[in-house]
Amino acid sequence: MTGLCSGRVTVVTGAGRGLGRAHALAFAAEGAKVVVNDLGVGVDGTGGAAGPAHEVVEEIRARGGEAVAHGGDIATADGAASLVATAVGAFGRLDTLVNNAGFLRDRMLVNLDEDDWDAVVRVHLKGHFLPLKYAAAHWRAEAKAGRAPEARVISTSSGAGLLGSVGQGNYSAAKAGIVGLTLVAAAELGGYGVQVNAIAPAARTRMTEQTFADTMAAPGPGGFDAMAPENVSPLVVWLGSAASAGVTGRVFETEGGRITVMEGWRPGPTADRGARWSPAEAGEAARKLLADAVPPQPVYGAR
Repeated sequence: MTGLCSGRVTVVTGAGRGLGRAHALAFAAEGAKVVVNDLGVGVDGTGGAAGPAHEVVEEIRARGGEAVAHGGDIATADGAASLVATAVGAFGRLDTLVNNAGFLRDRMLVNLDEDDWDAVVRVHLKGHFLPLKYAAAHWRAEAKAGRAPEARVISTSSGAGLLGSVGQGNYSAAKAGIVGLTLVAAAELGGYGVQVNAIAPAARTRMTEQTFADTMAAPGPGGFDAMAPENVSPLVVWLGSAASAGVTGRVFETEGGRITVMEGWRPGPTADRGARWSPAEAGEAARKLLADAVPPQPVYGAR
Protein backbone atom coordinates (compact mmCIF):
# COMPACT_ATOMS: atom_id res chain seq x y z
CA MET A 1 0.00 0.00 0.00
CA THR A 2 1.03 3.61 -0.55
CA GLY A 3 0.09 5.26 2.76
CA LEU A 4 -2.35 7.53 0.92
CA CYS A 5 -4.22 8.27 4.15
CA SER A 6 -1.30 8.21 6.57
CA GLY A 7 -1.98 10.49 9.54
CA ARG A 8 -5.68 10.87 8.73
CA VAL A 9 -8.61 9.78 10.90
CA THR A 10 -11.61 8.23 9.19
CA VAL A 11 -15.08 7.41 10.51
CA VAL A 12 -17.10 4.76 8.67
CA THR A 13 -20.73 4.14 9.61
CA GLY A 14 -22.28 0.72 9.13
CA ALA A 15 -18.75 -0.69 9.02
CA GLY A 16 -19.34 -4.05 10.66
CA ARG A 17 -20.14 -5.88 7.43
CA GLY A 18 -20.32 -5.53 3.65
CA LEU A 19 -19.25 -2.28 2.02
CA GLY A 20 -18.58 -0.51 5.30
CA ARG A 21 -16.25 -3.25 6.49
CA ALA A 22 -14.41 -3.19 3.17
CA HIS A 23 -14.04 0.61 3.40
CA ALA A 24 -12.75 0.48 6.98
CA LEU A 25 -10.14 -2.14 6.15
CA ALA A 26 -9.08 -0.28 3.00
CA PHE A 27 -8.63 3.03 4.85
CA ALA A 28 -6.60 1.29 7.55
CA ALA A 29 -4.44 -0.38 4.90
CA GLU A 30 -3.60 3.09 3.57
CA GLY A 31 -2.53 4.33 6.99
CA ALA A 32 -5.73 5.89 8.36
CA LYS A 33 -6.86 5.50 11.95
CA VAL A 34 -10.45 4.28 11.80
CA VAL A 35 -13.59 4.62 13.90
CA VAL A 36 -15.74 1.60 13.09
CA ASN A 37 -19.42 2.37 13.70
CA ASP A 38 -22.05 -0.38 13.61
CA LEU A 39 -25.18 -1.30 15.55
CA GLY A 40 -24.99 -4.92 14.45
CA VAL A 41 -28.60 -5.01 13.28
CA GLY A 42 -30.17 -7.43 10.83
CA VAL A 43 -30.68 -6.64 7.17
CA ASP A 44 -34.12 -5.21 8.06
CA GLY A 45 -32.76 -3.05 10.88
CA THR A 46 -34.02 -5.21 13.73
CA GLY A 47 -31.97 -6.68 16.54
CA GLY A 48 -28.47 -5.51 17.30
CA ALA A 49 -25.12 -6.76 18.53
CA ALA A 50 -21.80 -5.11 19.31
CA GLY A 51 -19.84 -7.98 17.76
CA PRO A 52 -19.43 -6.89 14.10
CA ALA A 53 -17.84 -3.51 14.88
CA HIS A 54 -15.40 -5.03 17.37
CA GLU A 55 -14.51 -7.82 14.95
CA VAL A 56 -13.51 -5.28 12.29
CA VAL A 57 -11.49 -3.34 14.85
CA GLU A 58 -9.63 -6.52 15.76
CA GLU A 59 -8.99 -7.24 12.06
CA ILE A 60 -7.47 -3.79 11.62
CA ARG A 61 -5.32 -4.12 14.74
CA ALA A 62 -4.17 -7.59 13.72
CA ARG A 63 -2.84 -6.04 10.52
CA GLY A 64 -0.92 -3.39 12.43
CA GLY A 65 -3.49 -0.59 12.16
CA GLU A 66 -5.31 1.55 14.71
CA ALA A 67 -9.07 1.47 15.20
CA VAL A 68 -11.81 1.87 17.79
CA ALA A 69 -15.42 0.74 17.78
CA HIS A 70 -18.50 2.93 18.13
CA GLY A 71 -21.89 1.36 18.74
CA GLY A 72 -24.10 4.45 18.84
CA ASP A 73 -27.19 5.02 16.69
CA ILE A 74 -26.05 7.63 14.17
CA ALA A 75 -29.66 8.46 13.27
CA THR A 76 -29.96 10.16 16.68
CA ALA A 77 -28.37 13.44 17.69
CA ASP A 78 -26.62 11.86 20.69
CA GLY A 79 -25.28 8.98 18.61
CA ALA A 80 -24.00 11.22 15.82
CA ALA A 81 -22.41 13.68 18.23
CA SER A 82 -20.70 10.86 20.12
CA LEU A 83 -19.39 9.46 16.82
CA VAL A 84 -17.45 12.66 16.14
CA ALA A 85 -16.42 12.88 19.80
CA THR A 86 -15.09 9.31 19.66
CA ALA A 87 -12.82 10.14 16.71
CA VAL A 88 -11.48 13.30 18.33
CA GLY A 89 -11.16 11.69 21.75
CA ALA A 90 -9.38 8.57 20.52
CA PHE A 91 -7.17 10.07 17.82
CA GLY A 92 -7.19 13.84 18.33
CA ARG A 93 -8.79 14.78 15.01
CA LEU A 94 -11.33 13.88 12.32
CA ASP A 95 -10.50 14.08 8.62
CA THR A 96 -12.93 11.85 6.73
CA LEU A 97 -16.54 10.78 7.26
CA VAL A 98 -17.93 7.88 5.24
CA ASN A 99 -21.71 7.66 5.62
CA ASN A 100 -22.64 4.09 4.74
CA ALA A 101 -25.10 2.65 7.29
CA GLY A 102 -28.43 1.35 6.05
CA PHE A 103 -30.91 -1.49 5.78
CA LEU A 104 -33.86 -2.54 3.62
CA ARG A 105 -37.58 -3.08 4.08
CA ASP A 106 -38.73 -3.66 0.53
CA ARG A 107 -42.41 -3.53 -0.41
CA MET A 108 -44.47 -2.45 -3.39
CA LEU A 109 -45.95 0.98 -2.65
CA VAL A 110 -49.48 -0.28 -2.01
CA ASN A 111 -48.09 -2.69 0.59
CA LEU A 112 -45.53 -0.34 2.14
CA ASP A 113 -46.34 0.41 5.78
CA GLU A 114 -45.72 3.83 7.26
CA ASP A 115 -43.34 2.30 9.81
CA ASP A 116 -41.27 0.70 7.04
CA TRP A 117 -41.13 4.01 5.19
CA ASP A 118 -40.06 5.91 8.32
CA ALA A 119 -37.46 3.33 9.38
CA VAL A 120 -35.67 3.24 6.02
CA VAL A 121 -35.74 7.00 5.47
CA ARG A 122 -34.53 7.46 9.05
CA VAL A 123 -31.44 5.27 8.85
CA HIS A 124 -30.40 6.21 5.31
CA LEU A 125 -31.25 9.92 5.07
CA LYS A 126 -31.30 11.08 8.68
CA GLY A 127 -28.37 8.75 9.31
CA HIS A 128 -26.44 10.74 6.71
CA PHE A 129 -27.62 14.16 7.86
CA LEU A 130 -26.77 13.92 11.57
CA PRO A 131 -23.17 12.64 11.32
CA LEU A 132 -22.59 15.21 8.57
CA LYS A 133 -24.04 17.97 10.75
CA TYR A 134 -21.81 17.22 13.73
CA ALA A 135 -18.70 16.58 11.66
CA ALA A 136 -19.30 19.85 9.79
CA ALA A 137 -19.70 21.76 13.06
CA HIS A 138 -16.36 20.34 14.21
CA TRP A 139 -14.62 21.29 10.97
CA ARG A 140 -16.14 24.78 10.97
CA ALA A 141 -14.79 25.33 14.49
CA GLU A 142 -11.37 24.09 13.36
CA ALA A 143 -11.39 26.45 10.39
CA LYS A 144 -12.41 29.41 12.54
CA ALA A 145 -9.60 28.58 14.95
CA GLY A 146 -7.10 28.83 12.12
CA ARG A 147 -6.68 25.08 11.67
CA ALA A 148 -8.18 24.74 8.18
CA PRO A 149 -8.97 21.06 7.59
CA GLU A 150 -8.60 18.98 4.46
CA ALA A 151 -11.85 17.27 5.33
CA ARG A 152 -13.75 14.80 3.21
CA VAL A 153 -17.26 13.34 3.30
CA ILE A 154 -18.35 10.40 1.17
CA SER A 155 -22.08 9.72 1.10
CA THR A 156 -23.62 6.47 -0.10
CA SER A 157 -26.46 6.76 -2.58
CA SER A 158 -27.53 3.98 -4.97
CA GLY A 159 -28.64 3.32 -8.50
CA ALA A 160 -32.08 3.10 -6.91
CA GLY A 161 -31.71 6.72 -5.85
CA LEU A 162 -30.63 7.80 -9.33
CA LEU A 163 -33.11 5.80 -11.43
CA GLY A 164 -35.62 4.33 -9.00
CA SER A 165 -36.17 0.67 -8.19
CA VAL A 166 -39.46 -1.24 -8.26
CA GLY A 167 -40.39 -2.45 -4.79
CA GLN A 168 -38.04 0.02 -3.11
CA GLY A 169 -39.97 3.28 -2.92
CA ASN A 170 -38.71 4.06 0.59
CA TYR A 171 -35.10 3.16 -0.20
CA SER A 172 -35.10 4.96 -3.57
CA ALA A 173 -36.54 8.14 -2.03
CA ALA A 174 -33.95 8.12 0.77
CA LYS A 175 -31.06 7.47 -1.60
CA ALA A 176 -32.24 10.25 -3.94
CA GLY A 177 -32.40 12.55 -0.91
CA ILE A 178 -28.78 11.71 -0.11
CA VAL A 179 -27.73 13.06 -3.51
CA GLY A 180 -29.53 16.34 -2.82
CA LEU A 181 -27.96 16.55 0.63
CA THR A 182 -24.53 15.91 -0.87
CA LEU A 183 -24.87 18.77 -3.35
CA VAL A 184 -26.02 21.22 -0.68
CA ALA A 185 -23.29 20.18 1.75
CA ALA A 186 -20.60 20.54 -0.91
CA ALA A 187 -21.77 24.09 -1.61
CA GLU A 188 -22.16 25.11 2.04
CA LEU A 189 -19.01 23.57 3.50
CA GLY A 190 -16.42 24.27 0.83
CA GLY A 191 -15.35 27.46 2.56
CA TYR A 192 -14.34 25.47 5.63
CA GLY A 193 -12.09 23.09 3.69
CA VAL A 194 -14.65 20.30 3.40
CA GLN A 195 -15.26 18.32 0.20
CA VAL A 196 -18.45 16.27 -0.09
CA ASN A 197 -19.09 13.61 -2.73
CA ALA A 198 -21.36 10.61 -3.14
CA ILE A 199 -21.05 7.14 -4.57
CA ALA A 200 -23.73 4.88 -6.03
CA PRO A 201 -22.13 1.46 -5.55
CA ALA A 202 -23.15 -2.00 -6.72
CA ALA A 203 -21.67 -4.93 -4.82
CA ARG A 204 -22.56 -8.20 -3.17
CA THR A 205 -23.67 -7.61 0.44
CA ARG A 206 -26.44 -8.84 2.75
CA MET A 207 -28.66 -6.11 1.33
CA THR A 208 -28.15 -7.09 -2.30
CA GLU A 209 -27.80 -10.88 -2.22
CA GLN A 210 -31.22 -11.33 -3.84
CA THR A 211 -30.66 -8.58 -6.41
CA PHE A 212 -27.38 -10.06 -7.54
CA ALA A 213 -28.28 -13.72 -7.12
CA ASP A 214 -27.47 -14.43 -10.77
CA THR A 215 -24.03 -12.84 -10.53
CA MET A 216 -22.89 -14.31 -7.24
CA ALA A 217 -21.43 -17.50 -8.64
CA ALA A 218 -17.83 -18.08 -9.67
CA PRO A 219 -15.52 -15.13 -10.37
CA GLY A 220 -15.03 -14.11 -13.99
CA PRO A 221 -11.95 -14.35 -16.20
CA GLY A 222 -8.69 -14.10 -14.31
CA GLY A 223 -10.46 -14.79 -11.01
CA PHE A 224 -11.86 -11.24 -10.75
CA ASP A 225 -14.96 -11.16 -8.56
CA ALA A 226 -16.81 -8.20 -10.05
CA MET A 227 -19.36 -8.06 -7.24
CA ALA A 228 -16.93 -8.05 -4.30
CA PRO A 229 -17.49 -5.01 -2.03
CA GLU A 230 -13.73 -4.48 -1.92
CA ASN A 231 -13.91 -3.24 -5.52
CA VAL A 232 -15.80 -0.13 -4.39
CA SER A 233 -13.42 0.87 -1.60
CA PRO A 234 -10.43 2.17 -3.62
CA LEU A 235 -12.48 5.08 -5.00
CA VAL A 236 -13.88 5.80 -1.53
CA VAL A 237 -10.38 5.83 -0.03
CA TRP A 238 -9.14 8.20 -2.74
CA LEU A 239 -12.12 10.51 -2.26
CA GLY A 240 -11.42 10.42 1.48
CA SER A 241 -7.76 11.38 1.06
CA ALA A 242 -6.00 14.69 0.52
CA ALA A 243 -5.16 13.48 -3.00
CA SER A 244 -8.73 14.23 -4.10
CA ALA A 245 -8.26 17.99 -3.68
CA GLY A 246 -10.67 19.96 -5.86
CA VAL A 247 -13.22 17.17 -6.29
CA THR A 248 -16.52 18.02 -4.61
CA GLY A 249 -20.25 17.93 -5.28
CA ARG A 250 -19.89 14.86 -7.52
CA VAL A 251 -21.67 11.52 -7.73
CA PHE A 252 -19.79 8.44 -8.88
CA GLU A 253 -21.34 5.14 -9.88
CA THR A 254 -18.95 2.28 -9.17
CA GLU A 255 -19.18 -1.46 -9.73
CA GLY A 256 -16.46 -4.05 -10.25
CA GLY A 257 -13.72 -2.36 -12.26
CA ARG A 258 -15.97 0.42 -13.59
CA ILE A 259 -16.20 4.03 -12.37
CA THR A 260 -18.69 6.46 -13.92
CA VAL A 261 -19.21 10.15 -13.20
CA MET A 262 -22.97 10.63 -13.03
CA GLU A 263 -24.07 13.91 -14.59
CA GLY A 264 -27.49 14.32 -13.03
CA TRP A 265 -30.28 16.64 -14.06
CA ARG A 266 -29.44 19.13 -16.80
CA PRO A 267 -31.77 21.37 -18.82
CA GLY A 268 -33.02 19.66 -21.96
CA PRO A 269 -35.30 20.94 -24.72
CA THR A 270 -37.09 24.17 -23.72
CA ALA A 271 -39.95 26.25 -25.07
CA ASP A 272 -40.70 29.80 -23.90
CA ARG A 273 -43.59 31.75 -25.43
CA GLY A 274 -43.11 34.78 -23.20
CA ALA A 275 -46.69 34.56 -21.96
CA ARG A 276 -49.01 32.17 -20.11
CA TRP A 277 -49.90 28.89 -21.82
CA SER A 278 -53.38 27.44 -21.90
CA PRO A 279 -53.52 23.80 -20.68
CA ALA A 280 -53.95 22.54 -24.25
CA GLU A 281 -51.07 24.69 -25.53
CA ALA A 282 -48.84 23.61 -22.62
CA GLY A 283 -49.62 19.97 -23.43
CA GLU A 284 -48.85 20.40 -27.11
CA ALA A 285 -45.56 22.14 -26.27
CA ALA A 286 -44.65 19.43 -23.77
CA ARG A 287 -45.20 16.67 -26.33
CA LYS A 288 -42.98 18.45 -28.86
CA LEU A 289 -40.26 18.88 -26.24
CA LEU A 290 -40.48 15.22 -25.22
CA ALA A 291 -40.05 14.19 -28.84
CA ASP A 292 -36.71 16.00 -28.86
CA ALA A 293 -35.60 14.87 -25.41
CA VAL A 294 -33.34 11.95 -24.50
CA PRO A 295 -35.52 9.11 -23.14
CA PRO A 296 -34.92 8.37 -19.45
CA GLN A 297 -33.14 5.22 -18.41
CA PRO A 298 -35.55 2.54 -17.16
CA VAL A 299 -36.32 2.10 -13.48
CA TYR A 300 -34.62 -0.96 -12.04
CA GLY A 301 -37.04 -3.89 -12.10
CA ALA A 302 -39.48 -2.24 -14.50
CA ARG A 303 -40.99 -4.45 -17.19
